[in-house]
Amino acid sequence: MSTLPEIIKQAREHMNKAVENTRRELATIRSGKATTSLLDTVRVEAYGQLLPLNQVASVAAPEPRLLTVQPWDRSLIGAVEKAIRASDLGLNPSNDGTVIRIPLPPLTEERRKELVKVVHKLTEEGRIAVRHARSDALGKIKKVEHVSEDDKRRYEKEVQKLHDEAMEQLEGIMKAKEREIMEV
Repeated sequence: MSTLPEIIKQAREHMNKAVENTRRELATIRSGKATTSLLDTVRVEAYGQLLPLNQVASVAAPEPRLLTVQPWDRSLIGAVEKAIRASDLGLNPSNDGTVIRIPLPPLTEERRKELVKVVHKLTEEGRIAVRHARSDALGKIKKVEHVSEDDKRRYEKEVQKLHDEAMEQLEGIMKAKEREIMEV
């Protein structure tokens, strides 16, 4: 059986993980500017296995609307280009034999709205994870024996406070990403 402070600690860890996971997910969504994290989800067929792009090449954003990818092993340039094309990012890379250039076309208003919907969906998944951590913690607190009702209530309030803070963080992350996407 867990003690009340351990339950709080676990709840805090789970909620922080949910917030960080949401932050990471949102970083891979394309906004108007070129960011290297845009290609974090791309997997390249290399050396007989699927590897994350950042393990076979260096990615840079030299200009606001351009990404460059330079594979460390030149023989992988075709595989890297193919992986970027096959990703659902809608990018059109071109290579000059050593460097792959990926121009980022400006987002249309319609595409921006679609991306905002995706942001809302991912944020809601984060909220669900936070709520789940809260209900888990509250359930455990109720089961703790040999503790006064006042202590249980105090710890339940603490869990609620952690929940509210995590929700606030998620809201802030979502609003910032939304602004970034809608910025023309």
